Amino acid sequence: MNIIARASLYWHTLRFLRPVQFFGRLWFRFARPRIVEAAAPPLAGPAGRWVLPACRSVSMSGFGQFRFLNDEGDLTQIGWDDPAREKLWRYNLHYFDDLNAEGAASRYDWHLALLQDWVGKNLPGQGTGWEPYPSSLRIVNWIKWQLAGNALPQTCVQSLAMQTRWLSKRLEWHLMGNHLFANAKALVFAGLAFEGAEAKKWLANGLDIIERELPEQVLADGGNFERSPMYHAIFLEDMLDLLNIVDAFPERVAVNTVRRWHEIATSMLGWLVGMSHPDGEISFFNDAAAGIAPMPAELTSYAGRLGIAVSGPAVLPLSQIVVTNYRDSGYIRLASPDIVALLDVAPVGPDYLPGHAHADTLSFELSIFGQRLIVNGGTSCYGLGPERLRERGTAAHSTVVVDGKDSSEVWSGFRVARRAYPRDLELNQTDEMVTVACSHDGYRWLPGQPVHRREWRFTNHSLLIRDHVSGRFESAEARYLLHPAARIVDQTEAKLKLQLPQGQLLNLDVIAGTARLESAQYAPEFGMVQTTSCIVLAFKNGSACINLEWS
Repeated sequence: MNIIARASLYWHTLRFLRPVQFFGRLWFRFARPRIVEAAAPPLAGPAGRWVLPACRSVSMSGFGQFRFLNDEGDLTQIGWDDPAREKLWRYNLHYFDDLNAEGAASRYDWHLALLQDWVGKNLPGQGTGWEPYPSSLRIVNWIKWQLAGNALPQTCVQSLAMQTRWLSKRLEWHLMGNHLFANAKALVFAGLAFEGAEAKKWLANGLDIIERELPEQVLADGGNFERSPMYHAIFLEDMLDLLNIVDAFPERVAVNTVRRWHEIATSMLGWLVGMSHPDGEISFFNDAAAGIAPMPAELTSYAGRLGIAVSGPAVLPLSQIVVTNYRDSGYIRLASPDIVALLDVAPVGPDYLPGHAHADTLSFELSIFGQRLIVNGGTSCYGLGPERLRERGTAAHSTVVVDGKDSSEVWSGFRVARRAYPRDLELNQTDEMVTVACSHDGYRWLPGQPVHRREWRFTNHSLLIRDHVSGRFESAEARYLLHPAARIVDQTEAKLKLQLPQGQLLNLDVIAGTARLESAQYAPEFGMVQTTSCIVLAFKNGSACINLEWS
């Protein structure tokens, strides 16, 4: 990349950042708070009710035997901070999620030994384990374990206080978003779990951040502002955990605050259910994969134990197709007895925080007869490297690629320069048909200033998708990634016959454009990449169009 192109990339990335992100990064890099080894405050006994939180999947198969991100490791061989392991794997090692996973009580001896091993081998303030995000999750998990009826050893109680003191001086203002919220949640947990003046300061600090961040991070339709269903589910779990612990320590947090949290959690739960597929898992917009956050059904059960009922998608009359417009977050759900379609007419995320964004504008996912058919490519890894860039790129999503470019300039591991903005959204509904149309300007920086417009037209037994690109361009392709379980059983120049796993057949007619098949990749979980097929439709005279029918 030449100097001018690199300068443009940095300019279009940095110009959206807030001052606190610049100064916070400098402070975080050079400021080093001291370790406070004073005796821990006394633990507070819960006076209220603590219910079973959401259970994560089991990650321990023996003492020191872990499986994270579909990759196994032995603590006795690799230690707590092996640089040969990717950073996210090491983060998971330090979270201690298994303390509160399924059947945790049967692994009590392993957990107790693991807690003491961590304290003995992770020197205060040093290594991956003391970074703010894993510290935040670990603080919460240790306190949850204690509230489940387990006694923390005194060395762990002392360490818990030291971790909270350290975290309170290492808040991630430079990253903001879900990281800062996780920091605040940990301060609230520690502030309630301990007694005394120091604990009150932790609680007040955590509550202040949450009070500030909630109106921005949770949109009016209940969606999280980063527009990732996976991070939405993580954030919803955070909200439910906060409601759980304030129930366990009643009268420590204002009634109005708790009531507002309850309302927000209810709205977030409805959004999560609406943005999930009939198979019970989340959709894969932006950074999203199964197996990281608890499944929607697990979060729904947890919410029920806290007295929160899911409202579900709103129903609009006049058609057998139910339309839910999440207009604040930018997604549209269409559902009938046969289909669930999820349409992305959203910005890639908040301008100052697009770290989990993919170049997926105007992509969509489609389930028919309860089975996924058209998908986005998912997420198998973080960090730097070509696979991360490929998974974030437009070609890994069911949308349109113009001149081989990404609709938003994703780069590095978590950066975005020029980004697409949706515009001119239209939604029309009659007794027999629903039409959604939207444009985006993500390609206007190209010499011919092309603009992509997509129209979805649904009936009870068909879906027509028409794409048009205005302006000058050399090539344009509409890409439809198929779920690996779907098969193409017959193909001619303008027709394809598709078969779902349960045997149902669908007909796909090419109305405009030239179709071909490509091998593609699908990442339903971190550390898991599956081979699938992609229907690629080359534009003709500025347009491409398919019609999919089922019965």
